[in-house]
Amino acid sequence: MAGPTVAAALERRRNGFTGLRLALALAVVVSHAFSVATGAAGDEPLARLTGYTLGEHAVNGFFAVSGFLVTMSCDRRGIRDYALARTLRILPGFVAATLLVSLGLGAAMTRLPLAEYLRDPGLWSFLRGTLTTFKSNAALPGVFEANPYRAPLGTIWTLKYEVLCYLGVLVAALCGLLRRWIPALLIVAALAVALTAAIALRGPDLPKGLETALRLPLIFSAGAGLYLWRDRLRVSGGALACLVVAAVILAKTPAYPALLFLAEAYGAVWLALGPMARRLFDPKADLSYGIYLYGWPIQQSLHALWPEPSGFALLAPALALTLPVAVLSWYGIERPALALKARALGRRRIGTIEPAGP
Repeated sequence: MAGPTVAAALERRRNGFTGLRLALALAVVVSHAFSVATGAAGDEPLARLTGYTLGEHAVNGFFAVSGFLVTMSCDRRGIRDYALARTLRILPGFVAATLLVSLGLGAAMTRLPLAEYLRDPGLWSFLRGTLTTFKSNAALPGVFEANPYRAPLGTIWTLKYEVLCYLGVLVAALCGLLRRWIPALLIVAALAVALTAAIALRGPDLPKGLETALRLPLIFSAGAGLYLWRDRLRVSGGALACLVVAAVILAKTPAYPALLFLAEAYGAVWLALGPMARRLFDPKADLSYGIYLYGWPIQQSLHALWPEPSGFALLAPALALTLPVAVLSWYGIERPALALKARALGRRRIGTIEPAGP
């Protein structure tokens, strides 16, 4: 039996987007347990099986959900509302995390005397680079020097791609393309063909940066397309199975990554709107952004303090520390910022469906 259309599924009172984002954020923390201690993300079993780590798959899911919800937000609310919502959802939490990690955690973890740390040009260079370009590989002076990775905010690199995708949606709205489904189809097809061609030409020598620059916009565009095609596409387990089977059959070909990413984009929306949505945990607080921002620096700190245990052995305490910090981030920074948006637009209520960047 065919499932409902995406449009019909959206009309239901309950969906699983918030719970799915929480699960994806936790998956990123689990994935980093393998790389924080060794510096080798390829050690993760899923990387050997699929070619991508659990964290990369989780980021793919984030971008698919973001593409779907952000496009819906812009389509339903208009450009002014959209621009304000995106700014207040991303920037306050990001700025707060940057300041807390650099001036708080960094000051506590550095081997330098506090006065010397605060005077060090590297600290202020870190702040400038992080806040202006989402630079994620910068180190703080005297911090995490013995860790395989020195960066204290190693996950924020994805926010650069997220913001670029937001701008793409804004441009599409200004050009009147959100009311049409063909341009989205052409964009998804072009990105899929470009990724496949790049892999066919370069193979294993394809730079990771180029692969990422094609992968994340492709998945975001696929999520956006699923919203724009909502009246035509159905939430179908059979369709998802076909995409997965196609990816498995073509696993040794250059077409595999594009098929895999399209399957993940559709799968994320299927999880949030399909039969599984009723089983997903639907928290009132959207902790995914806080977990994503603070999971890495907390794992880095634990490894710096106790380098002998494996990263996986430190996973439980990392989660135990990250979750309360994410709660504080939501109730202390992110939710009040959304309330500012609601007041600015003359509304009384806010919801948790606003997606934050991965």
